[in-house]
Amino acid sequence: MNIAKLRILVVDDFSTMRKIIKSMLRKIGVKSIDDAEDGKIALNLINIHTYDLIILDWNMPNMSGIDLLKSIKKDQKPKYTPVLMVTSEATEPQIITAVQAGASNYIVKPFTEATLTKKLCAILNIGNNI
Repeated sequence: MNIAKLRILVVDDFSTMRKIIKSMLRKIGVKSIDDAEDGKIALNLINIHTYDLIILDWNMPNMSGIDLLKSIKKDQKPKYTPVLMVTSEATEPQIITAVQAGASNYIVKPFTEATLTKKLCAILNIGNNI
């Protein structure tokens, strides 16, 4: 898998967090990155585009990340798109809830570029040669 050809959607209500994640992704070679500030905007983008990975914040207004994840996994088109949940609170019940809803993996804020890269490689099965 060529990382430069990946298309990734970053969903987070905090614009600075979206910028940080997008910057990290660009540093590792991802060129096509869309972002959304909430679940409803994300759903519209998901219905238009096909993504290789969705990075999804847990806590957002209007539609939480877990509600968006459940909606994604019910829809036929994005059902198999890997989802990396991002959360500031990683309790065991939250992790179980995310996995049961279909999350591929999760990452706890704050995180480093190395951690994001490691999770991305594991989810997309592309090794650590980025």
